[in-house]
Formats: sequence, structure tokens, C-alpha cells
Amino acid sequence: MEGDCTRTLLITANVGSIFEEPDSMFPGWLKSFFECIQTYKPGILALHCQEVGGKNYEASMQHVNHFVKILLSCEELNKYDRARIFLDEDYTAADKFTALGNLYFIHEDVSDVLIWDFVDCKFIEVEGREVLSGNIENVPIKEKAKFPQHFFPEFKWSRKGFLRTRWSVNNCIFDLINIHLFHDASNIVAMESSPSLYAGNRARALLHTLQRFENDKYSKVPLFIFGDFNFRLDSYRLIKELTAKLVASQTKGKKDMVNKIEYTEEGNGKIVLTVAIKNFDYYEKHTDLFVSMNKWLHQYDAEMSSFRDRLFEYEIGFPPSYPFCEDVADGISYMKTRVPSWCDRVLLNHASKDILSQDSCHGPVYDLIGRDTCMGDHKPVHLFVLMKPGKAPTPKAELSALPGTSDIIIPSTQVKISEVDTTRYIHIRQGDSSTRVFRETSV
Repeated sequence: MEGDCTRTLLITANVGSIFEEPDSMFPGWLKSFFECIQTYKPGILALHCQEVGGKNYEASMQHVNHFVKILLSCEELNKYDRARIFLDEDYTAADKFTALGNLYFIHEDVSDVLIWDFVDCKFIEVEGREVLSGNIENVPIKEKAKFPQHFFPEFKWSRKGFLRTRWSVNNCIFDLINIHLFHDASNIVAMESSPSLYAGNRARALLHTLQRFENDKYSKVPLFIFGDFNFRLDSYRLIKELTAKLVASQTKGKKDMVNKIEYTEEGNGKIVLTVAIKNFDYYEKHTDLFVSMNKWLHQYDAEMSSFRDRLFEYEIGFPPSYPFCEDVADGISYMKTRVPSWCDRVLLNHASKDILSQDSCHGPVYDLIGRDTCMGDHKPVHLFVLMKPGKAPTPKAELSALPGTSDIIIPSTQVKISEVDTTRYIHIRQGDSSTRVFRETSV
């Protein structure tokens, strides 16, 4: 707490690559994550993850359980006595699977925390720690959706979507939304127009999501939408600027389609830039351009502009968050696969300004995590803010206790089986620590 305000830390992290190489990736990632927590000492910690289990999730999903166990048992989070962890892991449900993970931790100093039940339309008290994973379709304290297949007219139906929760913290009500939008499948296609085909697809999906929230039956509240938006720099305009004095030569592949373009200096033939379907190499100036000149690049970061009537973002003062080198010995270089871009962001609706303190001495702070550490291909992005208390308490009538419990006692450990509608949980208490695990979870 900071006065009457709650120190709140919002983090978005595309964790796909760290689950591909957990033995080498986990230590550095967790170290930087814990350092961030130590710096801000939040009362509310919200971590939104995308690509839970990695791109090869059938093989890598097993590592998610280990990751969650580390967080639940680590010393750095031992004073966070309440937690709600949502992990959409059921990749066999092709029409529902999003690979999103929303992890929330509440410090013991924050006394009044409630979470919304989207089925019964009421707040319920947050007690203990709960892990909800596997197939979470029937969990009522979240709203989740995968983007419809018609959003992918020319591409494979992706696991992109959103996962939403609603909270009341010290009578301040707000939504936390994890989102994952579509990526650029080809650099060649991305540079053909401004805005690109992919940018248009992302804009439609984000508008679809915001309109859903604006038109649903729930009260309209401040929202924080943070995840991997996959916003990219305008490749058409950027490449045109970078190659204004260069000579282009194309290479074609199957069906006479361009699959590579090389830009060379006139006269000596020195290659300055190569663009291929999954290659973007600015050679000698590659990483330096996107780190040292990142302010100059903001003129090409245009995908947010069409949503400024609905959303705002604090000023970005950090380099693009993607795609960083995945070599654990190199935490600062960009891979030469895509145009480095600010994919990972924290956006807010305008109503959220009313619940945030503008005390410049304590925030907001908007930055990368692990600037010099390998965090996978995406650097996590965080926003630290002070959240003001609400003006009126939540009516007691909106609170509910969980009905229908029966106890089983095991030496030194209490296990309680609870049933809410068709959803069952296992409660485990050992000493002063309590965790409630959704029945589908293998943690």
C-alpha cells in the first residue's frame, strides 16, 4: 500500500520460448522477474502469459507445472497469501484452446479483494491460493474466448484469443484482460502495403474484443488489457525509408512468388538489408538501429493509433520487445527474423485514469523486464501504477461463500473437496499455506 493506494504491478510475458528450453531459460527469466517484484513491492501482482507451454505444447506443456510450482513455493512470493492462477492448457479442445495464462498474486497487506463470478454475476471473496488449469471452460470466475475462425480467412485457425477477469480491490472495480493477437506470417507480405494485411487482421480482432466488452451485460468498468498484441512497425514505410538510396533485387521461388529481396549499395554491391519470408537482416546496424534509435522508430509504430478513442498507453521509453536472441549468453541482441517491434504492451481504457494516482514520485513506470538478460524471444513488459481505493464498499449481498464442502484430514495436511455447480476443487493446506487446485490440474 502507498497511503490509501494499492501498489499494482501488471506484467505481460510471451513465455513460449522459455518452455522450449526450460533448463537454460528458467533461471535467468525468474531472476529478472523476482528482481522486478523486489523493486516495486506490489500489493497486487498480475502476470499475463501467452503461448503457455510453448509452440510445441504437446511436448512442452509438462514444464508449465514445474514453473507454477516454483512460483507457489518461492520465497519472493511467500507473503502473497492469496493467488488465482488460470492456465488454458487443453490443446485437444481445438475450438477453445488459447494457451493463455493469467496469474494473480495478492499480498497479505491488501485486505479487501474480491473476484467476479461471470455466471452468477456477483463478487466472491478471494481466499487462499487456487490453481485452475487444464480445461477451464467451466470455471465461472473468468471469461475466455478464442477468436472466430472467420478471422483467419487465409491462415490456419490460430489459438489466439483473450482471457478476462474482474476484480474489486479496496472497493475499486476493474477488469484485467490477457490478449494474444495474430502475428506476421511473412515479412514479404507485411511490406507490401501500409497498413499491412496482418495489421488489418489484428485491428479487426481487437475491435471485436473491445466491442464485446462494450456491449455485454456486465457493468462498464476501467479495464487494463495487456498481452502480446503483435503490433508491428509499418514495414512498408520503414523499409522504404531505410532503402531510399539502395538498389533492390528480388529472388522468386515456387509459383513465381518473391521469397527474398536484397538491397545493395549502388556501385559496390554491398548488401545492406535482406528481407525474406522469415528473415530481416539489417546487417551491421541491425541491433544498434532498434536500440539506439528506438525513438525515431515510433513514427512507424502506428497500429495503436486507430484505437486512441477507446484506449491509451503510457509513453514508451524502451526498445522494441521482440524478437530478442534466444541464446542465454546474449540478452541484448535482436534475432534477424522479424522487424523488431513493440509487440508486448499494456493498454488502458480512458475510464482507468480515474482510478490511478498521478503521483509522479511513485509511478507510473512502463518498461521492459530483463533488459540485459535472455528472457526468450519476447522481453516481458511491465506497468507499475498506484490504484486508488473505491468510493463505496461492495454490497455485502454480492458476496457468496462456496457451498457444498466435505473435509478429508491427512496428517499435517488438510484436503477439502469442494463442488460449485459441476466444477470440483481440491483444497490443500499445510501449516499456514493453502492452495486450491482445480480438478483438471496436475500441479
